[in-house]
Order: sequence, then structure tokens, then C-alpha cells
Amino acid sequence: MNLMYASRILVILTMVVGLWSCQTEQSGVTFEGTIEGAENLQVFVDHVVIGKANSVIAREQIGGNGSFNVNFEDGLEPGIYNLRIGAKRISLVIDEKPKQHIKVSGNLNTLQNYEVTIEGSEPSQQMADAMRQLVAREMDAQEVAQFVENANSPMMASYIAFRALGTNGKFLDTQKKAQAKLAAKYPQSEMTTEYARYISAVEQQYAQQMAQQRIQVGAMAPDITMESPDGKTYSLSDLKGKIVLLDFWASWCRPCRIENPNVVKVYNQYKDQGFTIFSVSLDGLDSRMAARLGPDKVEAAMERSRQAWIKAIEQDNLTWPYHVSDLKKWQSAAAATYGVRSIPRAFMIDREGRIASTSVRGAEQIEAALQDLLTQS
Repeated sequence: MNLMYASRILVILTMVVGLWSCQTEQSGVTFEGTIEGAENLQVFVDHVVIGKANSVIAREQIGGNGSFNVNFEDGLEPGIYNLRIGAKRISLVIDEKPKQHIKVSGNLNTLQNYEVTIEGSEPSQQMADAMRQLVAREMDAQEVAQFVENANSPMMASYIAFRALGTNGKFLDTQKKAQAKLAAKYPQSEMTTEYARYISAVEQQYAQQMAQQRIQVGAMAPDITMESPDGKTYSLSDLKGKIVLLDFWASWCRPCRIENPNVVKVYNQYKDQGFTIFSVSLDGLDSRMAARLGPDKVEAAMERSRQAWIKAIEQDNLTWPYHVSDLKKWQSAAAATYGVRSIPRAFMIDREGRIASTSVRGAEQIEAALQDLLTQS
């Protein structure tokens, strides 16, 4: 009996010790530390995704001595996470390690300047060093590019590139390189997808800004080289010597289809006097639509859009040969180059290839601009 009793006591003690160990040994990801000046406040953990609003994933009370401890037993997906107290925050990096214990020490008054000590995460320490330089304006664009090139963590490289370069289109190459490294390591990550969308939006905005500088009356018309529905390649520059109406439209655009008879009327009347039309279609799919459809449906959807373009050309009697498109809808390279944000939109180009008018619409306007150029030649 005594032996059986002793065995039961041993089993119970073993269970208690095991339970105590489970309670004291934290697994997954743990953020802890001490922040002076943050006594009895709350600490938040936010998940950061470039291009989207941050999402709060945890909140804990800070102790009377400024200490805090936030544990995620199941871990966290690789990414960027903010440790936030009131309006002050710092960003930390979580990589693919199964267990991570990150300790942060500092003062609330200087937290946003990254004047902190970080232990347990080399990427987080490296990012804090880089952010400290950015806050102090001690890192220029070239140094950011070098940082992206050498960084071991694609998440960290992308976030630093985003924070340092933002919407400055001059440095898109650096952001694209950071995103490419991110996509190579984390192809399914939300950060990868959203960062690509952010870069695309910046690229379009920058192209439009550049277009506003380039597309002015008297300036040389930027060249456009694209394929026709039957695969032929046409360039706007090939039409130098003719007066050209550069017309942006799409088969799905009702105002464009209503405008087409006006364009046809002027073309038929003046085509033998050195006048022609170069039509750029915004049919096709942009990257967001393609992502929503999925790879297996994109090809069929693209072909339907191409056929709609061909059918509209036939139905509206657009008999000139110069019909082109890259089938990227609003992400059309030509539309970006010319700053086109709405359609129909048409430009008149003189025989020397210079912009004569940045917006003509309706048979009367088109004809008036054309006649003015004909009298000059």
C-alpha cells in the first residue's frame, strides 16, 4: 500500500512540475521589456502591412515599474510589428524562427527616435539602427539602396525602403528591388502583395506627374510603340510627317463609343490630306483584376477583352490601321506617359511630332484644330 501511495504521489508531483514548467516557459513569440515613463499605461502590438492600415493584435497593461510582457503562444507570421504606447511606437521584425524572445528597453520620451536597446532579434536591432538614422536624416537614398542590397531580412529591407522613400517616384528602382527580394522569399505573404500594389500606385502617380511636365503644347509627343489586335507593331513616331489625332478610348467606355462617330466623320473627310488617327485602347486587365481572377482565369478573361476591342473597332467603323494596346486597362504604359486619367481623351499632334492640342473632343473641336494645322503646312 505504501509503495502504491508513494507512486501516486510521484505521479502527482510530476504533473505539478510539468504544469508549472508550461506556465513559466513561454513559447512562440514574446515581446517584453521596460520602458521608463510608461508606468501603468498600456502597450499595443500592431501588425504592419505596407499600403494598409495597421491592425491591433494584442494589448497588455504595463506594470508600475514600466515593465511589460506580451506573449503569442502560437507564434506570429513573419512580418513587421509595431510596439506602441500611446502615440509613440517602434517597429520590430519577426522572421521564420519557431521561438523568438525580443526584449526592448528605453524611455517613452525618446521611443519614437529608436533610442532603445533591443535584445533577442538581430533583424529588429538592425532595423532600429536604420530607423534611428532615418529619423536623424543621416541616411540618403543611395545608402537606402545599399541597405536594401545587403539586408538579410526582406521584410526589414522592404519596410526601410518604404519608410525612407515613400511616394518619391525617383527611387522606384530601389523599392522594386526590395519587393522582388520579398516576393522571392515570401511569395504568399500579404505584405508581398500589398507592397506590389503600393509600388504600382506610386509608379502611376509618378508617371502622371512626369506627363504633366512633358505633355504641353509645343513639346515633342512621347513615342508609343504597341501591338495591334493582329500582332503588328505600330509606333506613333512612324507617323511623323502626318497630322495625327492620338485617341485614348476603350470598348467598355460608353462615352468613348458615343464619341467615335465624331472621330470617324473627321477622319473620312480629311484622311486624304495627310491626316490619320493613332488609337490606344485601354481594354484588357489591370494587375488588381488579374489577381482577383487568379492565374487559371486570366488568360480567358484577357482574350474576351481583346475580342471586345476587335468587335468595337468593327462596329464603330474605325477603319484606320493604327489600333494598339498593351491590354493593361488603367495601367496602360501609354496612358501613364500621357497622364490620361479619364477617357475619351485625344491629343492633336502636328507634322513635326509636336503636341498641338492636349484635349480635343467632338467633331467641331477636332476639325478646328486640324484645319489650323493644315493652314500652317
